[in-house]
Amino acid sequence: MKNNIFKVLKYTYYLSLTVLLILYLFPGSLIGFLLYGDLGKQPNLISNPIGTSINHLIFFFYLSVLSFIIHIKHKKIIYSFPFLICVSVLFELLHLIIPNRAFELNDLFANSVGVLSAFFTLIFIKKLKN
Repeated sequence: MKNNIFKVLKYTYYLSLTVLLILYLFPGSLIGFLLYGDLGKQPNLISNPIGTSINHLIFFFYLSVLSFIIHIKHKKIIYSFPFLICVSVLFELLHLIIPNRAFELNDLFANSVGVLSAFFTLIFIKKLKN
């Protein structure tokens, strides 16, 4: 039963990573197109002062938690951390060359904060268990 849960989490992680890749590399806002019929409009999940960057923070937090849970089983959480940081930076830098996309420092910061928040949250939970 426990192995099945890890399998589902693993597939969810890889599917989420694939979705992230598609959303980041699509020339325009694919979610904006699906929701509003406008490639130029970004949906805002939560009203906040930093705008749509909160979407980045939430997704990278979610993706990082999945990754860390999967890698905790194999005691390799430290390997997924640099990978996720690199993905968060690389995907945002790719917006410099993708048509109809723009590099935003706030998004880059939100991506990194999402990964770091998940990392420190799981370390804190692990310390509480011990």
